[in-house]
This record gives sequence, C-alpha cells and structure tokens, in this order.
Amino acid sequence: MVGRDPDEKNRVASPLELLFDLTFVAAFNRAGDEAAHFIAEGHFGTAIVGFAFVSSTVCWAWVNFSWFASAFDTDDWYFRLTTMVQMIGVLILALGTPPVFESIDAGEPLDIGVMVAGYIVMRAAMLAQWLRVARDDPTSRRAALIFATTIAIAQVGWTLVAVLHLPLGAIVPALVVLYAIELGGPVIAARVSGLPPWHAHHIAERYGLFMIITLGEVVLGTVAAVSAAVGRVGWSVEAVMVVVAGIGLAFGLWWSLFLVPFGDLLHRYRRRAWVWAYGGVVVFASTAAMGAGLHAAAYVAGGEATIGVTGAVVAVSVPVVVTMVTAFAIYAVLVHAIDGFHLLLVAGSVTALGLAVVVAAAGAGLGASLLLVMLAPAITVVGFETIGHRRMAQVLRQVLG
Repeated sequence: MVGRDPDEKNRVASPLELLFDLTFVAAFNRAGDEAAHFIAEGHFGTAIVGFAFVSSTVCWAWVNFSWFASAFDTDDWYFRLTTMVQMIGVLILALGTPPVFESIDAGEPLDIGVMVAGYIVMRAAMLAQWLRVARDDPTSRRAALIFATTIAIAQVGWTLVAVLHLPLGAIVPALVVLYAIELGGPVIAARVSGLPPWHAHHIAERYGLFMIITLGEVVLGTVAAVSAAVGRVGWSVEAVMVVVAGIGLAFGLWWSLFLVPFGDLLHRYRRRAWVWAYGGVVVFASTAAMGAGLHAAAYVAGGEATIGVTGAVVAVSVPVVVTMVTAFAIYAVLVHAIDGFHLLLVAGSVTALGLAVVVAAAGAGLGASLLLVMLAPAITVVGFETIGHRRMAQVLRQVLG
C-alpha cells in the first residue's frame, strides 16, 4: 500500500467507492427523519443541534475514507475487507441516531453510545489502513503515523464522552477539543510531511457523487411532502406545485453546484484544498438538511405538525442559504478572488427566500411558498447562463494559466 500517482490519467471513482457511499444514504435518511419529527413538533433547537452533530459525524467519516482512498486505494482483498468493515460501522452509527436526538430534547447527557460504537468499528479499520501505509510506504510513513495517532487519540476521547455521560456544561468543551483533534490531524500531518498523494480530479468527482446522494434527500423529502398532501386531499394544484418546487430545488442546486471545474483548480492549487475538504462537509450537511425540512413540510401537509407552513418554509430556506453561501465562499477561496456579481446572486437568492417566508406568513399555501424557495438556486443558474459564465471563464484563464 503505497501512494498512488496524483497525476494518473483517467482516474475515476471505483465501484467499491460507490458501494461504500450507499451506506450513507441510510445514515442521512435516519438523521433527516429524526430532525423532521422534531421540527414538526416545533422543537427547532433539538432538530438543529441533533442534525448538526449527526450529519457532521457522518460527513467526517466519509471525508476520512474518501481522501485516504484517493491517495492509497490498492483495491486488493485487504482494502476491500476493511472498507466493508467501515460500511458496517456507518450502519451502526445510523442506528444510534434516535438516542442522540431524544437525549438532546430531554436535556439529558448526550446519548452517543451506539454512534460511538459504530465510529469505533470505522476507526479501527481506518487505523489499520494507515498503519499498513506506515509499514509499506517510506515516503508517507511519517504522515501515516500522525494520522493513526490523532485517530486513536480522538477515538479514545469519544469513547470516554460516551461512557461518562457528561452533563451539558462539560460536554461542550469536550466536543470542542475532540473536533479540534479530528480536524487538526490532517493539517498537522500535511505541515510535518507534506500532502498525501490524493488525485485532484478523482477527489472532485467523489465530492460531486456524494453531493448527488445528499440531493437525493431533497428528492425523498419532496416525495414525502407530496404523498402527505395527496393522502389528505387527493391530487390538486397544491400537490403539483410541491412536486415542481421540490424537484426544481434539487435540480437548481445540482446545476449551480456543478458549474465550476473544481478538479482543475484543486490540481493547480493543492494547498488550497483545505477549504474544499472541510467546506464540503458544510455543503453536504446543509443540503441533506433541506430534505429534512421538506420531510417536516410533509407533516404539515398531512396535518400532523404543530408548526405551520411558515415553519416548514423556514426549515427548508435556512439550509438553502447555508449551502449557497458556502459554495460561493469555497469558489472565492480557491480562485483567491471575490466576484461582485456573485454577491448580487447571493443577495437575489436570499431575497427570494425571505419573500417565501413572508408569503407563507401571510397565509399562502405550502406549494406556492416552496415555489419561491425554488427560485433561490434558479437565480444563480440564470445569472451564470446569461452573464456569469463569461466572467468565470476569464477568472479561470487567469488562475489556471
């Protein structure tokens, strides 16, 4: 297990990587279901904190595997079996999602025992992979040992948090320290011994494919909302508007998020990949949160929620803002430039989302309100196809030489 060629021609995602990604569908779905339930009941704090904690954990597990595989994937029996072990860990982690939300809602110590058990399974396999790199690849040995050490330290910390059932006053500092270790490990390894030999176009493709999975949550949330509306009053104009709004939102986000040749930028500026690596976690989590918001809208459409249309629209709109702002920020950091036109697009999108909330508060139906939410990414798409593509082409010519 030695480093792969970062300039390898025609490097693409492997079938094993795609199979691995499927387990995260279940993880996002469980987190979204729990968040939607608490949103529908008006427990927004529980939904936000619980979903943020679970989704960041899920995304970080995926990020760890994907960057490692981009640099060291041997596709031999050892790599395949350790990947299968990690898939088992993801499913255990998903099964531990409900206790996390329930403990937060009850104000009790954070119940992460099952999630940590799943994380231990994943981390044991990841640790074995890094130790194999340390044994086989002299050029990567130092970095591999740093990765292995930080993973082991963080896992011990998570286990202690799960076992000790710390009160809220103690859990927050502990989480800050553990997240610092988790996120700081790759940075320390890169500073000490250089970047691992990941493949820029491969990792850009992997992020794109995972983005498709999170957009799938938006589609599933749309199906839930439409099913609830149809089940209550049958097919109607309202139900059709919800279909158009949900699919239009997913399609508009896909269109706007896949406009930039990120693989070329990452290949040219490998040292700027940190914003892509960590910013992607925010984009994934917030996109999946849109699906949770639409699922909460399903409770509203079915008459099973204590919140109204306005609450459901807010639950969808806030993740849209986070996703779009983060995506524009990632692009700005990668090209080291802030485009004023992009700020106008963000302002237009935020205005559309604010209008959706105002219209919902004024008594508009769910379908009409969500159609306004759909306009947020549509504004970016139209702006790019009319003016933005020329501006981006000019920027890319400058930064890519």
